Amino acid sequence: MAYRKTPAELERLSSAREHLIQQATDVVAEVGWAQASVNAVAAAAGIAAGSVYQHFPSKAALAVEVFRRASGREVEVLGEVLRSPGDPVERLTRGVEVFARRSFERRGLAYALLAAPAEPAVGAERLEYRRQYRALFAEVVREGVAAGVLPAQNPEITAAALTGAVGEVLADPLGAADGDFADPLINEITAMSLRCLGAVRGSTG
Repeated sequence: MAYRKTPAELERLSSAREHLIQQATDVVAEVGWAQASVNAVAAAAGIAAGSVYQHFPSKAALAVEVFRRASGREVEVLGEVLRSPGDPVERLTRGVEVFARRSFERRGLAYALLAAPAEPAVGAERLEYRRQYRALFAEVVREGVAAGVLPAQNPEITAAALTGAVGEVLADPLGAADGDFADPLINEITAMSLRCLGAVRGSTG
């Protein structure tokens, strides 16, 4: 009869895996994808390097899981803002502001998610999550056009432009040394987003 792990063993393995993912996330936030070696992650987690492979078959698989967890949370938060009640333009503006502010709150991780050099498996995940961001923006742009608070436009194109522009504006500041420019830059990003949408701050009453 094949050996079956007990519930206690499964719980222990699950807990160890979650701890490993959290520590790997912290390492990536501190040193980036390239320097987040299996040895570095194992040391942060307080385990032997070989133990990492009990949970993930490769460094790439661990990196993908780190990216999915972190980006998935950002997509979830953005979705909560964009799908909340209220005026579409105000929700779009608030969504961009929240996304940018959260990026500056943990800039190392945000830079890793948005722009830091990474292996192809992480790059593929980055493209997929950008599609999810675009879909969320497009949904609200479409709603704003239908309500007459935004000019006629192709929501998919506007959402793609908005997603790309916000990421591009944030990339260099997030990757640079700390500076006291977060609030002014966030204001500029939200103003730029309104221009991209064809809206004017406060125009919806």
